[in-house]
Parts: sequence; C-alpha cells; structure tokens
Amino acid sequence: MTQDRAARRAVSAMSDFDALPLDFRAFHQLHRPAYVRWAHTRLGNRADAEEAVDDAFEQLVRTWDTVLSKDNPHAWAWQVLRNRVADHARTRCRRATLAQRAFDTLALREAVDPIGQLEESMNLYAAIEALPARQLDVVVLHYLMNYSYQEIATHLGITTAGVRSTERNARRSLRAALQLTEGTHADDLPH
Repeated sequence: MTQDRAARRAVSAMSDFDALPLDFRAFHQLHRPAYVRWAHTRLGNRADAEEAVDDAFEQLVRTWDTVLSKDNPHAWAWQVLRNRVADHARTRCRRATLAQRAFDTLALREAVDPIGQLEESMNLYAAIEALPARQLDVVVLHYLMNYSYQEIATHLGITTAGVRSTERNARRSLRAALQLTEGTHADDLPH
C-alpha cells in the first residue's frame, strides 16, 4: 500500500475511532483536552485549536508505530502538536501569540490603573512569547492553564524535576527581560 493511501486510510479511521489501536485511543483521551487548551492559548480561537489538534492526532495515528518506537513518544507527540499549531497559524496568516491574553486578565479587570496594567501585562506576555519553546510551554501550561508539574511532565514527556528546572529558568529569564530584581518572583503571572 502506498504511503498516501495509508495516510488516507488513517485519516478516515479517525472517524471510526473505535477501530483505532487501543493504546492510541488511550493516548488521545489522555492528551487531547490539554492539547486543545494549549493550542487555544496559542491560536486564540477554539475552532482553530481543535482543527490543529485533530491534524496533529491524524499525523500521529498515521505514524503510530513510529511514534511508539521513539525513546520518548510523549515528547515526540508534543513536537508534532507544536508544529501543527505553527502550520495552522501560518496558513491562516496569523501569528501564534499570547499578546491578546493581556486584554483578558483578572489583573486588568481589577486594576486601579487599567492602562498601566495593560502595558504591564503586554510586556509580560511579550517576555513569555520570547522564551525558548520548552520554557514557553511550561509557563503556559503551569501559569495560564494551571497544570501541576506532574501533569506538565506527562504532556511534555519530561520528568517532574525537568519541569521544575525549566520553570526556574523561565522565571529567571522573565525577571531579566522585565528588569525585575532577583527577589521579585514571577509567580504572579496573570490568569
């Protein structure tokens, strides 16, 4: 069977979800909600997020045996997701950005100085956006989506210690980018 026909068969199999391998269905059930939430933070639109995530899962099911043969299938799948979200943003002439989140934060709604708070939030989100990919993912998953270190480790395919270390490095980078003093914590990211 040609690879193209195999790909079409795998995509059509997504419509018959029960016919897919049990381990893939379990993986899909475990990760899809978090993947959609993450994609939504990057794309700003739920329908676009679901489409990008479904594209990622279609790619994963087509190559499921290869995915399982990787040293770290979870990390491999996360990279497929990242690539599909970037592709989706590019095809729709959008930039995957967090900046729009600055307009919908609890801090802004409760601010005495909304303009000052908006500027602060936009600076923060721009600094987050400039983080390396792994740090950005950990910050978004932990601070914006309220996932625990263990949940993040599961989705990214890294250890809990790796998540903690990445988060510490991200906080250091954010403090430097925002020109905050060492004693200032980046724990109060807007939700």
